[in-house]
Amino acid sequence: MRIETAARPVFARHESFHPRYGWLKKAVDAAEGDPTTFLREDAVVMLGVGKNMVRAIKHWGLATGVLTTVPNPGRPRMPLVAPTNFGLGLLGDDGLDPYCEDLSTLWALHWRLLSPQCLAPVWWVALHEFPGVAFTQRELEEFVLERVSAVKEWESPHPGSVRKDVACLLRMYTAAGAGQRATRDDVIDCPFRPLGLIRSAGSGFRFDLGRKPGLAPKIVLWACLDYMARLDSPANSVTISRLAGEPGAPGRAFRLTEEALAALLKEAVAPTGVGTGPTLTQVAGIAQLQWSGRSDKAASSALWSHYARRRRQAGLALSGPEADLPSTSGLQATA
Repeated sequence: MRIETAARPVFARHESFHPRYGWLKKAVDAAEGDPTTFLREDAVVMLGVGKNMVRAIKHWGLATGVLTTVPNPGRPRMPLVAPTNFGLGLLGDDGLDPYCEDLSTLWALHWRLLSPQCLAPVWWVALHEFPGVAFTQRELEEFVLERVSAVKEWESPHPGSVRKDVACLLRMYTAAGAGQRATRDDVIDCPFRPLGLIRSAGSGFRFDLGRKPGLAPKIVLWACLDYMARLDSPANSVTISRLAGEPGAPGRAFRLTEEALAALLKEAVAPTGVGTGPTLTQVAGIAQLQWSGRSDKAASSALWSHYARRRRQAGLALSGPEADLPSTSGLQATA
């Protein structure tokens, strides 16, 4: 997948704030209660944060797919914001994990941030296309700027905006380095750091490859099937190598080796010939993930399965393009 079809040219909308603990839940609750929240003069009072943070919360809600814009009949140029099916189903009061108690929920939000129709192109390039493992901030900045500036369909972003995005990305994901201990303040400051995607390495940084803390097999299976649904592919199978190595695919987003991805999927699927769920097969010696029916339905089943013991929000599409639509609650709120 190419960046021009996977992402939109959105740069430095985060006001230099990475996501903070509780922000995405706050965004879903606010938009569900009042879709005009982020347009109101008293939004700082309603959300209990500064003016710039109000804009940052809205941006991260949209970027992680828990919010979406909806038409504003009174002010067409200023759209309203509502929770998506995915956002309400995951973070609503009756959602699967409203307070992100399960680290897998953060992995699910990370996948939505990086999945097709991405509103964070710098994140997309860094995770999906940057070839290095060990790198400096300057090296990542230069690679990303060159890549996004080469997209003919986009107006070239200001270099300063790209630098702000790279700095924000590194603050968002960089966990304590070797010999260091993560503190509670680290998690509160940014809940995505415990994912272990990036670590400090001397004067630079390093992507961690392979299995990650809290990345559950069913979440990986969900992301793989969700990816195929977002490609609008009629196929009922895909090679593990494609899921691991294709830009835009979960293997790149989670920085998994092909072996690690295959092992996680093996844990997530039913043994061949048992049940009706997805299976792993060998076709001409090539490992494949296979499923029956629509990939978005198979993906939702995988997600429900992971959260089997948690409360469920009935009737919401949590995978594929339909997951990005406003929830019924959000639509009613705009009426």
